[in-house]
Amino acid sequence: MSEQDNGAWSRNRPLSRAWAARAMNRILGSNDVGQQSGEARADGSAVVDCGVYVAGQRIPGLFTPDEAFAEVRRRDDAFVWLGLHQPSEQEMTDIAQTYGLHELTVEDAVKAEQRPKLEQFGDVHFLVLRTARYVPHQELTESSQVVETGQMMIFVGDRFVITVRHGEASEMSPVRADLEKQRANLLEQGPWAVAYAVTDRVVDHYLVVAEQVEADLDLIEEGVFSRDRSAPIQQVYQLKRELVEFRRAVVPLQRPLAGIIASQGVVPKEIRRYFRDVQDHLTRTVEQVSSYDDLLNSILQARLAQVTVDQNNDMRKIAAWAGIATAWTAAAGVYGMNFEYMPETHWRYGYPGLMAVLAVVTVVLYRAFRRNGWL
Repeated sequence: MSEQDNGAWSRNRPLSRAWAARAMNRILGSNDVGQQSGEARADGSAVVDCGVYVAGQRIPGLFTPDEAFAEVRRRDDAFVWLGLHQPSEQEMTDIAQTYGLHELTVEDAVKAEQRPKLEQFGDVHFLVLRTARYVPHQELTESSQVVETGQMMIFVGDRFVITVRHGEASEMSPVRADLEKQRANLLEQGPWAVAYAVTDRVVDHYLVVAEQVEADLDLIEEGVFSRDRSAPIQQVYQLKRELVEFRRAVVPLQRPLAGIIASQGVVPKEIRRYFRDVQDHLTRTVEQVSSYDDLLNSILQARLAQVTVDQNNDMRKIAAWAGIATAWTAAAGVYGMNFEYMPETHWRYGYPGLMAVLAVVTVVLYRAFRRNGWL
């Protein structure tokens, strides 16, 4: 092993111990950490899986990240696929030193607060995606979380591809299994084939989320326009906020995908065709999200109009009853002044007569207001 390899081994000694522990667990019959990407690892390592692929086939054996990179440099037509889940800054720094990643990308990969983008640092391309997952719930409330977003970073070099996932959405173990078992011919295209497969899975999850959000949207629409109007305005606003979060993940990805498809000499021509299919799916999702946003705006405006109409109806009812009460108030005001010379006060039938007149006035006003829709 060269001095450079020895230096890489020293820097990644904690990773080596973690992978040794993983190998021992496999020998003892415990679950493979590479297949448990969404679960916490007992060894504390962010490395989910690390494989070396030659001519589309994964070679047997367990490798640390530095061992895998040293292995591909000794072979032709080989590359490393290293999968990480929420790495620490130190661990990401060690991997960056081994694979020659730029320090700015290390910070982005650790913090995971980036918009979807595509950047190039030397021979390494850095693709950032935002993942999305629908959060199941029995009913939509004012505080329901509908869409949970995370982040996916992909480093693509000539001899390696590194995927860094933050959050629980879009696990990569199914992607790896599908490529290894059923699409080995695609893996022959190199690291960009892995980048396509990861991007395709993320975008496919967008479509699933969009369909499930549409179901919530249908329930909101039904509740707003039903007779009992069971959907309060807070639910409409909450779904709109969740849709905004989803839109931030979907819409900005159009530009990086367009950059990949337009690239010449970097991404293999065959892989660019696959990326065009991903772009079609993304365009469909963007159109769905835009239509949902427009529909939610219309529902929100309709609900606000309903609230205004309900308030106007309430005010008309209050005004109608106040008008009826005015007749009684006027009579009480006149006969409550206690003047000495008031003929009606000494009339035997004055009180019954006044009550009869007020009753007739009340009935007439009530029928008039009812006929005009005020009551």
